[in-house]
Amino acid sequence: MSSQYSEVVETARDYYNSEDADNFYYHVWGGEDIHIGLYQSDSEEIKTASRRTVEHMADMLKAINEKSHVIDLGSGYGGSARYLAQRFSCHVTALNLSETENARNQDMNCAQGLDKNIEVLEGSFEHIPLKQSEVFDIAWSQDAILHSGHRDKVMDEVDRLLKPGGEFIFTDPMQADNCPAGVLSPVLDRIHLDSLGSFAFYRQQAERLGWQEIEVVELTHQLVNHYTRVRQELENIREQLVGKVSDEYIDRMLKGLGHWVDAGESGYLAWGIMHFRKPE
Repeated sequence: MSSQYSEVVETARDYYNSEDADNFYYHVWGGEDIHIGLYQSDSEEIKTASRRTVEHMADMLKAINEKSHVIDLGSGYGGSARYLAQRFSCHVTALNLSETENARNQDMNCAQGLDKNIEVLEGSFEHIPLKQSEVFDIAWSQDAILHSGHRDKVMDEVDRLLKPGGEFIFTDPMQADNCPAGVLSPVLDRIHLDSLGSFAFYRQQAERLGWQEIEVVELTHQLVNHYTRVRQELENIREQLVGKVSDEYIDRMLKGLGHWVDAGESGYLAWGIMHFRKPE
């Protein structure tokens, strides 16, 4: 185990580096934006809905421009970084701990002529490998912070790296503020976690750090929509994944997706967009 990562983060790193996970996210999820989508219909393509989340979050950033420096925490294949770089001509640091995903990210950046705008940085958002503080205008993250066992440290790192007046916009699969103890075990055991964050937790962290809440948008129904849609798509194209993704992985994934859907429909989960500003 690499000493630079916590056990929970190392587990996530090993998972996203695996051939099964890489092929699943690349072929089922679309290989660009591997996060929860905003769906306009039950049958909408996953990649379309996932890109809509990126577009909607970007629309919420009123001060971003070509001079902005952005860090994307848990950037995956870099779809959000490329969108921001292309739309705003800004510079993006794509922080991610999976070497496999980072290699795909770099290849796509070069193919789309965006490699000069995007720096791919390997590392954990619990201890971001940048010594200089207050260097970013915007911190961005989509459905990644759940993989940390020390989410308070992630918030500290964001605060360290944001310039005064900088903004943090992110999403994260969470537990409901009033979630009963023990009911999320099927979800948590699947992803090797003891807990999830919550709207209340992130608001408490923002208050601790003195951040201003710009906007918090509750969109939990989209979490249920998304995992339902991914499960449907995985079942539909299962035969096409032969030789790319193992049957064992697919069976586990279908079961795990079912746990997410069940917990979401029971009101135990939460999801939405959170947007905060560091004071001047």
